[in-house]
Amino acid sequence: MAIAVRAKKNLTRRDWLVRSASTVALAGLGSLARPALSRAADRPQMISGIQSGDVSGGSAVVWARSDRPARMQVECSTVESFKTILRTASSGALPDHDFTAKALLEGLPAGQDIFYRVRFEDIADGISGETLTGHFRTAPAKPASVSFVWSGDTAGQGWGIDPGRGGMRTYRTMLENRPDFFIHSGDHIYADCPVPTELKLPNGETWRNIVTEEKSVVAHSLAQFRGNYKYNLLDDNLRAFHAQVPMFAQWDDHEVCDDWSPIGSVDEAGYAEDGTSRLVARGRQAFFEFMPIREVPAQAGRVYRKIAYGPRLDVFLIDMRSYRDSTWNKRDDPGDAFILGSVQLAWLKRELAASDATWKVIAADLPIGLISEDAIALGNGPPERREHEIADLLSFMKRAGIRNTVWLTADMHYTAAHHYDPNRAVFADFEPFWEFVSGPLHAGSWGPGELDNTFGPMAMYQKGCSAEQGENLAPCFGLQFFGRVDIDGPSGIMTVTLKDVDDRALWSVDLEPQPDARPGRMLAEPI
Repeated sequence: MAIAVRAKKNLTRRDWLVRSASTVALAGLGSLARPALSRAADRPQMISGIQSGDVSGGSAVVWARSDRPARMQVECSTVESFKTILRTASSGALPDHDFTAKALLEGLPAGQDIFYRVRFEDIADGISGETLTGHFRTAPAKPASVSFVWSGDTAGQGWGIDPGRGGMRTYRTMLENRPDFFIHSGDHIYADCPVPTELKLPNGETWRNIVTEEKSVVAHSLAQFRGNYKYNLLDDNLRAFHAQVPMFAQWDDHEVCDDWSPIGSVDEAGYAEDGTSRLVARGRQAFFEFMPIREVPAQAGRVYRKIAYGPRLDVFLIDMRSYRDSTWNKRDDPGDAFILGSVQLAWLKRELAASDATWKVIAADLPIGLISEDAIALGNGPPERREHEIADLLSFMKRAGIRNTVWLTADMHYTAAHHYDPNRAVFADFEPFWEFVSGPLHAGSWGPGELDNTFGPMAMYQKGCSAEQGENLAPCFGLQFFGRVDIDGPSGIMTVTLKDVDDRALWSVDLEPQPDARPGRMLAEPI
């Protein structure tokens, strides 16, 4: 608080981030301290904070949630004082969507720090509630340095919010890194993992969770799925982070249930008339209600998309859940197997081939070469089942001359750097590439998994639980991970750093961009 009080009127971006993080984290305490005469209870409240997402060179999505029917009002400016209002937007917060609201800010200047403020007006009487302020930075129009972080897996395995241990500390550490944006690789919630009041730790201490009604049971109803997101937003660190850093959100399995598939995962509610799972539909609805995600009008509920973040970077967020087959990833399972689906695979090929960005980051919700009955790799040998889609994609990229692709993911609850090389692979029709795994943000930690040789991966670095520590190690033991990516504007060099919750740089690599090899552009150098 002392920093905020002493801050000068003209703040640097670093000052703004530090001050605003403190302000947002203490917003809940501030509302408790208001005198009765303020009639705070009569005004719309934003107990879940604010978020921004899917930021491009000229637009961004802003999210907030009211406690009653209201209209969200958003103003943005290029100055922290809001002396000049650049753009405004509004959106309704109604019961059908649990009073969540999203607004699209358009016509923004590229490469600019944007400050935004949000308030709700009560639909019944027009009374305005509290105002919260946030920040994001639009993508640059010219080659410029870019930094971002990625991770996944929040509030899993029963490890919820323990205020006595600092809550979800990885979010605070990522905020201190001051990234331009954050890729959440999936498992924003663990709908299938209730949090108990207490958990015993291996050192004899006790982990004490904040507990809510909706987070005390496995989610089946829409209210329970929504309650999982609202639970996470009780954490001060998470709210402060999302107010200052825009999120590019994708999902994995625990937004619905463990290892879910489109047709194979149902509960007693069964299937809708069109044959889709009602359980999956409820999980999908809650995800889109609580994520600052830009929806695709022609395809409601579509998660996969491309976000262009300047000449140096395109981000391709893919969906390895919605279009997969509904079998386990086993060699003896009958029928066809796929994880992307033909439509998404064709989209990804088309967008990668059209991309003029120096780097093409493929944000995946699952790793390629780690053996898993839920993922892609089956074990040593030539491509089988879901591996055929990956083989098709990799060989297409080689033939099309698509270079400078990097895969990022989480899911495995440890951190690793995998280098894929055709000289080590059974299937060799591809160019070498890197895949980086980092997580969890706030969940149980696990030991490193086993790689197969289909696409020739080698673990250049990995860190997780040891055999002595055991699996599902609590967040308080420090094995919580995220990754940071820095792209240098002048040279285009990408630096990938694997970090832990205490901001220790565990391992790092510099990647130099290769010349464009697409037909007709083979003489062109990177921008």
